[in-house]
Amino acid sequence: MPMIRECIVTTLNSEGRVHIAPLGLIADGGGWIIAPFRPSATLDNLRSNPFAVANFTDDVLVFAGCLTGNKDWPVRAAARIQGAVLDGALAHAELAVETVEEDDLRPRFHCRVVHEESHAPFKGFNRAQGAVIEAAILASRLHMLPREKIEQELAYLQIAVEKTAGPREHEAWRLLVEKIEDHYKHTPA
Repeated sequence: MPMIRECIVTTLNSEGRVHIAPLGLIADGGGWIIAPFRPSATLDNLRSNPFAVANFTDDVLVFAGCLTGNKDWPVRAAARIQGAVLDGALAHAELAVETVEEDDLRPRFHCRVVHEESHAPFKGFNRAQGAVIEAAILASRLHMLPREKIEQELAYLQIAVEKTAGPREHEAWRLLVEKIEDHYKHTPA
């Protein structure tokens, strides 16, 4: 199984507007594979502008915010590609699509790294940050996973949040739990 690194991916649409999305990038030698689900803005953007920025951040509120409707995070222009860097990124990699492996569910965009920068030291994750990222993944797959599995995993992840979260992790957790609860209020059992 390949390594997957959770990050915030920024892409540009054909008008140059930034789209921000949490995604797991798949390690591919010295590059990365972006495999967005169909349909998605990331997929459309990569087709019209074959560049992306992988933003590596420890701010889990960005992950939760993107999944709960807040996709308005400060960005700046990328150094070497047509793209945008998340202002809060600890590091980023500017990516260029080299080949596309078509798939009915998740096309795979094989990307080479054009440029990398570090902006601030990474001081490690606490357990709550890891729990929030896992909850964000669950929240992005509500239509694919059984409710029982999601509820069991959330209950386990909540232990780490209760024991180790700071204010941003608590806020991120709250946003994700509300999104999941709202989904089940409007979904027949």
